[in-house]
This record gives sequence, structure tokens and C-alpha cells, in this order.
Amino acid sequence: MKAEPSKSSDGDLLRALARGDQTALAGIYDRYRLILFGLVMRILHDRAEAEDVLQETFLQIWRRAGDFDEARGRAFTWLVTIARSRALDRLRASASRGRVATEAAQMPHDDVGDAAEDALRSEQGKVVRQALAELPSEQRRALFLAYFEGLTQTEIAARLGDPLGTVKTRMRSGMIKLRELLGDKLGNSM
Repeated sequence: MKAEPSKSSDGDLLRALARGDQTALAGIYDRYRLILFGLVMRILHDRAEAEDVLQETFLQIWRRAGDFDEARGRAFTWLVTIARSRALDRLRASASRGRVATEAAQMPHDDVGDAAEDALRSEQGKVVRQALAELPSEQRRALFLAYFEGLTQTEIAARLGDPLGTVKTRMRSGMIKLRELLGDKLGNSM
């Protein structure tokens, strides 16, 4: 007897998915489509492109579900990493960095579609935005350029006019602080 996808853990769904269970794919899709679409939309700022990337993301999840290892991290993190990577690949391929540069460095704005707004309102989105807001602006800006625009540390240094070592230090310090903030907040909210 199979458990209903809505009652199964993420890990259980991914294990079932690795065995070819299409119901598990539907469960993962229903659970995370809005959050992943919101992330992809934030990176690409193009609804049609974001829909294509979301489809590619779930295709990759279907094909690579057997690669997921709960010992290495949460399923949610694995799914977000796949979606983010697919979106950044698409962004690089379309060479639309210039258009995204100023928008990606800003906090969430109103012109994102309804699905993205729903995802950004999720509890996890709130926690992450609050943690990002607590970072010093130099650290936050470097992290946004890296994660939402896909720039390398060298490209960030050139864009900001800062030495590479300074950018590396800001990013490392920002990630450490973000990890502490998210650990505190996620630990308290769950």
C-alpha cells in the first residue's frame, strides 16, 4: 500500500520517485512548484522562460531522484539547488545579465507574477528575506550578484570596483552570518 504523496515526507517521495513512481512526482510537484517557480522567476524575470525552466527542473528531478542523499542535506535544499542551477544556465545561455543586473540586486518587487508572489509569501521565503535583510549591505549585494545573477567573484569585483579579496571576504562573512541567522530562525520556527 502506498502512502498519499501529501502525507509522505520529501525523502520518501524522492525514494519513490527514484523507483519510477509517477504519483511521487506529482506529490513533489504539488508541494514545491510555487516555491521553485518563484525562485526561477526571480532569476529570469520572464514568465515563459521561468515556466520552461520549471519544466526542465522537474524533468531533472525525475531523472536524478536516485542521486538524492538525505545524509547530505534536506530534500528542499536539493530541489532548490537544481532549480537555481537550471535558471542560471538559462540566464547565461540567453546572455541577459545586463537586464537583470540592477533588478537582481534589489529586494523582492511588485512586478513578479502571482505564482511567484505566493512562493515569496511562504514561511521559508519570509525567514530567508528577514535573514538577508539583517546582513550588511555590502555582503547582501555580493551574495545577490552571485546567487541571483550568477556572477563569479571576479565578475562581482569588477562590477563593484572592489578588490577580489574584499569580495571573497564579504561573501564568506555573509554566508557565515546567513547560516547563523537561518539556523536560529529555522530552528525556532519549526
